Amino acid sequence: MEKKQRVSPPTSKKVIPMHMDATFFFEKAVQSLDRYHYDKALKYFRRAAEYEPDNPVNHCNLAGLLSELGNYEESNRILQNVLDRIDPTMTECYFYMANNFANMENYESAEKAIIHYLENDPTGQFLEESEEMMELLSYELDRPTKLTTIKSREGLFEHDRARSLLEEGRFGEAVRILERIVKKHPDFMAARNNLALAYYYMGHFDKSVDMIREVLELEPGNLHALCNLAIFYQHFDDREKLSELLELLRKTYPFHQDHVFKLATTMGILGEHEKAFSLFKRLLKTGEAGQDPCLFHYTAVAAYNTKRFEEAERQWKQAEKFDPGSEIPKFYLALLKKHRGEVVKPSIGYHYHLPFEEQFRGLERSGEGLPDNLKRDPLVRSSFFWALRHGDNDTKLQVIQAFALIGDDEVKDALREFVLQRDEDDYLKKVALFVLRSIGVKEPVPAVIDGKELAVSAVPVSPGLPVWNRRWQTVMETALRHMARRYDMVQQYDLQTLWVEYLTRVFPDVPKMTKVEGWAAALEYLTAKMHRRPITYQEAAERYDVSVATISKNAKLIDQACGLKEKMDAIFSKFGPLDSPKE
Repeated sequence: MEKKQRVSPPTSKKVIPMHMDATFFFEKAVQSLDRYHYDKALKYFRRAAEYEPDNPVNHCNLAGLLSELGNYEESNRILQNVLDRIDPTMTECYFYMANNFANMENYESAEKAIIHYLENDPTGQFLEESEEMMELLSYELDRPTKLTTIKSREGLFEHDRARSLLEEGRFGEAVRILERIVKKHPDFMAARNNLALAYYYMGHFDKSVDMIREVLELEPGNLHALCNLAIFYQHFDDREKLSELLELLRKTYPFHQDHVFKLATTMGILGEHEKAFSLFKRLLKTGEAGQDPCLFHYTAVAAYNTKRFEEAERQWKQAEKFDPGSEIPKFYLALLKKHRGEVVKPSIGYHYHLPFEEQFRGLERSGEGLPDNLKRDPLVRSSFFWALRHGDNDTKLQVIQAFALIGDDEVKDALREFVLQRDEDDYLKKVALFVLRSIGVKEPVPAVIDGKELAVSAVPVSPGLPVWNRRWQTVMETALRHMARRYDMVQQYDLQTLWVEYLTRVFPDVPKMTKVEGWAAALEYLTAKMHRRPITYQEAAERYDVSVATISKNAKLIDQACGLKEKMDAIFSKFGPLDSPKE
């Protein structure tokens, strides 16, 4: 039987054309690196450079990977080609070449390259690393190096000082130094980046973004600026701009370890934990981390946030090994064990310290004030500055009280600035002025109260009280001295306000004060009642060594003159019942 021939129906064109360009091969290279497939990554980086031969970044990526693989000579040929034919202004290529020559033990050529870098690079991006290499080369060559000038050296020592201040959380001092540097050396990119961070830490968000944009106008590919800008966009919840910038950062393959670390921490903060994990693992793999417990912690956090819980446990154990006296790795290992079987686990941040709520619980248990390590912690301090500028009134009140425990020049500057803000609550500003007095400010403080600019003196007088008697001051100081460790700054301020108000209302017929302790005890008693703290006349009498009758008599006089019920209602309507420390 003859078979009938059938015509096959035409097939529909469902083949999607693949657009292969430099970006495509770059992304394939990064994916291969994340899987530690270096041979494939090398091939893809070569293809990216072939597709965009005039893009120096593609060639530098290729050179960087060749260097990591130990192929230093080819890496240097590519870097030299970038300088000769593509972009002679990429002075960082000389730094990379110096590293390659040093790894080949060609110290003369390494010295020549590093000198060229230091004498021609305007930003000093790798200045610290270069100085370390210079020490190594001096040792290997057994002679001083031939360096004559460092282009970015001007302002360097001031910049180092500013960086130290940032690390200590002394942002105001750092800002003043960095502003001077940037004014004198506008092309000093590291100073600009750190100035943007200092502004950000202090809550000056507009200034911080403006400074970062200036950096990117001068140097569009500055990785530190791009990372900082991404964090700012996240803070402002600008999702559209953050999404665009994240696309760029996901494709970035940094050459130098400092850039790898910056990008890794940034991606972690932005919630890009998979990218952060691969970058932290890369740092560990290169061995440059040494015995740094922080890096093991960061890697553990990234592993935890990508559900690699066994890997997280290994890394926290490494952190514990190299930081045996710290409670931090122990805390996170215990947390991991506690929540091991739970589907939804608590989130963990990347900073190498105990969560703040855990630290403050410890403070409450110990009954001690804010310890020095927390007073100096930049994250703690920056959160205080942010809250003082952008929090609600309750939060600002808590920050002002916390500032009383820190009491350094930075805090004084912040409070002085706060009391000049016209849109801030007058009650808050008066508490801030009280805190300034309590931490040693004696001179008149410029402030805006009731919409008027005035200089507030150290003596707590009011318009209706034209004189201030030394005996009245002694009463107030006696009460505050007894209350110092048991009452917060708001309650101490309210005591002062109550005392001034009483004296104002009864002036000039102020009772004779033969026993200052009796009046001081009455003030504490009434202040405690205003804030709903448990207290009895007997307790106050024992504390001040006076009779119950004396305290009761004086308290009634103050109560009758000031109408305390209305005062209590005013406080609670504005801030609610304030939590008080336990006696």
